[in-house]
Amino acid sequence: MTIPALPGDTFRRMVDLRRHFHRHPELSFEEIETARAIMTELDRLEIPYEYGGAGGGVVGRLAGTDRQGPTVALRAEMDALPCSERTALPFASEAPNRMHACGHDAHMAMLLGAAALLRASPAAATALLVFQPAEERGNGSLVMMRSGLLARAEAIFAGHVTHHYELGEIMVSRGTITARADRFTIRVRGRGGHGARPHEAIDAVVIAGILITTVQTLVSRTINPAFPSVVTIGSVRAGSAPNIIAEDAVLEGTIRTTRAEARQQIVDGLHRIANALAHLHNAEIAVTMGEWSPPVVNSDRETAIAHRAAQHVVGPDAVVEQEYPSMGAEDFSYYLHEIPGCYVRIGTRGSDGEYIPLHSPRFDVDEQALKVGARFYERVVREAATGLTSAGGANAAETA
Repeated sequence: MTIPALPGDTFRRMVDLRRHFHRHPELSFEEIETARAIMTELDRLEIPYEYGGAGGGVVGRLAGTDRQGPTVALRAEMDALPCSERTALPFASEAPNRMHACGHDAHMAMLLGAAALLRASPAAATALLVFQPAEERGNGSLVMMRSGLLARAEAIFAGHVTHHYELGEIMVSRGTITARADRFTIRVRGRGGHGARPHEAIDAVVIAGILITTVQTLVSRTINPAFPSVVTIGSVRAGSAPNIIAEDAVLEGTIRTTRAEARQQIVDGLHRIANALAHLHNAEIAVTMGEWSPPVVNSDRETAIAHRAAQHVVGPDAVVEQEYPSMGAEDFSYYLHEIPGCYVRIGTRGSDGEYIPLHSPRFDVDEQALKVGARFYERVVREAATGLTSAGGANAAETA
C-alpha cells in the first residue's frame, strides 16, 4: 500500500474540513453553509472563485503557469443524504436525518487539499475547482454546466470513495463506468369497494402486486443475460383502511441499463404488461417515464491521463480496472456529454476489511484516503498539461 505524503499541515486541514462537512451536512440545493465553508478556505488560499448563490455551486480558478496551457476541471459534490447516522463518530452529523453517507465530505476535502498543493506549486495547466450542488437529488451537474463557468474546460475529472477497493487503490477504466438510470411511475385505477364484497370492486392492490412480480420477468426472460439490466420498484402507495378495497395504486421505480436496446426492451415491456393487465382486470393502468441520467462513459485520452496520474500517486500495482459497469447512476455523466473526462474510484476500505456500502447509515472513510485523492487531483492537472495537447488518444464517447 502506498499512501502519498503531504507537506506541512495540509493533511490536518483536510481532516478538519472533512469533519466539519460531516458534522454539518446539507441536502441537495440547500448547501449554503457548506458553500460558505468552501469559500472561506479558498479565501485563505487566496484562490479566486465564483458562487452561484443558494442552490448553486462554487468554482475556484487556479491559473496555470502556461497561458497557452489547457484548462482542466476537477469536480466534488457538496450535498448529503436524508439519512440518520449510526457511526458513533465523535464528529457525527448534528443535523437530524441528514448524513454524508456517500463520502461527499471526503470529496470536498480532497479537492481543497489539491487546491492547496497546486496553489503552493502551480501546474502549467489552469485548474477549475468545481464544487457542485445536488448530485444526490436534482442533477446539480446541469446547474453547473448552465452557469457557463466551465465553458473553457477542455477536460473534466472526478473521483468517488468506495469500500469496493482497498485503501491505497485507485480504479481507472475507459468506457462505460455507470449505467443509464430511468425513473418510471405506474398508476393503477380500479374500482373501490368493501373488503367483504370483492366481486363488486376492481382491486388496485391486487393488480399492483401482479405488476411488481411480473415486471421482474422483463430482465430474467426478455433481456440478453450478457446485457446488465435492473428493474426495481421502490415505492408503492395504495389503500386507506384494512376493510376497504383500494381504487388507486401508484408504483414508482427505476430502470438501470448499459445498452440502448436493453433499455428500450424494458420500457416497451412495461407498457405491454400494463396494457395486458388493464385488459385482464378491466382497470386503467398508465406508465409514465420520468427523469433520467445518461451513463458515465470515460473518454480514452482522459482515461490515459488519469491512469498516469494514479500510477504516479499509488504505484502501478495499486491502479485497478473495473470488472464491469456499476448499475448505479452518477450525474457526472452530464458533464461528459459536453466535456471529455474520466471518473475514477478511490479505495477507502480499511485494514479490518469490513465492507460498508455507500448510502449506509454506518458509512465512513479511512481518512488516509484524503491524501490519495488530493495527490491524484493535483497530479491529473499536471499530467493534463501535456496530455491534452498531445496527438495521441481518442475522445469518442460510447453511448448507451
